[in-house]
Amino acid sequence: MIEYVIAGTSTGISIPKLNRRRIHPGRLQGIRLVHTHLAGEGLSSEDLTDLAKLRLDMIHAITVREDGEPDLAYGAYLVPSDKARELWKTFEPVPAYRIDIPFHSFIQELEGDIAKRHASLDAASGQDRAILVAVIPSMSENAMIEIEEFKDLAASAGISVMDTVIQKRPKPDPKYVAGKGKITDIFIKALAVDANLLIFDHELSPSQARSISDLADIRVIDRTQLILDIFARRARTREGKIQVELAQLRYNMPRLVGKNPSLSRLAGGIGTRGPGETKLEVDRRRAKDRVARLEREAGAISRKRKLTRLRRNRKNVPVISIIGYTNTGKSTLLNTLTKSSVLVADMPFATLDPSSKRLRFPRDIEVIITDTVGFIRDLPDDLRAAFMATLEELEDAHLLLEVIDISDPFLEYRIQAVDDIIKNLHLQDTPRLKVFNKADQCDEEFAASMADRYGGVSVSALSRATLGPLIEKMQRFFLDKASQY
Repeated sequence: MIEYVIAGTSTGISIPKLNRRRIHPGRLQGIRLVHTHLAGEGLSSEDLTDLAKLRLDMIHAITVREDGEPDLAYGAYLVPSDKARELWKTFEPVPAYRIDIPFHSFIQELEGDIAKRHASLDAASGQDRAILVAVIPSMSENAMIEIEEFKDLAASAGISVMDTVIQKRPKPDPKYVAGKGKITDIFIKALAVDANLLIFDHELSPSQARSISDLADIRVIDRTQLILDIFARRARTREGKIQVELAQLRYNMPRLVGKNPSLSRLAGGIGTRGPGETKLEVDRRRAKDRVARLEREAGAISRKRKLTRLRRNRKNVPVISIIGYTNTGKSTLLNTLTKSSVLVADMPFATLDPSSKRLRFPRDIEVIITDTVGFIRDLPDDLRAAFMATLEELEDAHLLLEVIDISDPFLEYRIQAVDDIIKNLHLQDTPRLKVFNKADQCDEEFAASMADRYGGVSVSALSRATLGPLIEKMQRFFLDKASQY
């Protein structure tokens, strides 16, 4: 049954809001689009893009002969996406008067197949299904390392990565980052693989995020939001939760937007009153109030930490801080050294809340050893500011144990990244001892040569039997510096 007929012009067509417009993932829109192509060409890429974006039941382009009579009709329809990532199928072109499709039964069966596809995906996993997007100037080795790290972050956040799109550009597009055409292509790919999220390995400005989301009609986040989500999952203590929430609020506040900023407040004349604050203004005010409250709590935590450090200094208790790139085995090393049970997991940022334990050396020297949140390249400013109270612990450390995953194929890159972060934190003058962890997972000679090269020590943090040389080096350091305490 035909309910509406919408006519367009040679320049386009406007589809109004229809009462029967269907939005369930397994349903099509109930709209068939028929238009003409005057140059005799078949369906264009724009036609197929519209078919997918608008979820049309079907699209036909009818070519026109020189005498103005209709000629061949080119048609296409959506199909349930599969491993081949086929999003649509086309009909064989036929004369317009010979289009013969049992439309009602055809669409019913098609929608049934699409609904089954969505149901199977929902049953298989409640995870977000994302396409990762990286915009890089060239395919350098560092760029490839960063892309692999990007994938690891997504996996750590519990996201199913459906595809990774790498766009080479000298610099990101100011509005769409990857470019308008590329974003449209990515959206088509997202429809094909049933992705519901785009994640950019690039910090998006509020306007960029809105532009991409409006164009692609899909949820969009960036690397900062991804890391924030991981931190929110890992936070266990009150301190960690405060720091994460602060970072989230600082990031999201500039991104609070209304549908029409010019209507943010309705003004009345003399003797009249507007309705007061809009929801947007209320949200912004509440966010500011919440930030102020959390900053006070974070300040109290920072002052408490300073008092703790002062007491340690008065008692001349040396402090060792374990640092290093995320997921190198820092917490495992702390557990093995102190026989404790700090949470460990093979994923980025498994440790978010710092832990401090006492460690006594054979020569009766007692120290405080502290685990810290892992480092990562380009740590977002909001996170760095929020976790500065935690990183303040490093300022009073007498020795930094830099844990390095010696089995990491990107070993040198990680070492350089940590060096850069240490410089940014102004800790380059603090003594450092490099600990090459996971020596049991690589060649013994290679582990020994790396330790010699950097004046460090190789260990397996899972085995206390391998920690003798490390304990001896730490003990010797404090014996040599004993006069300072």
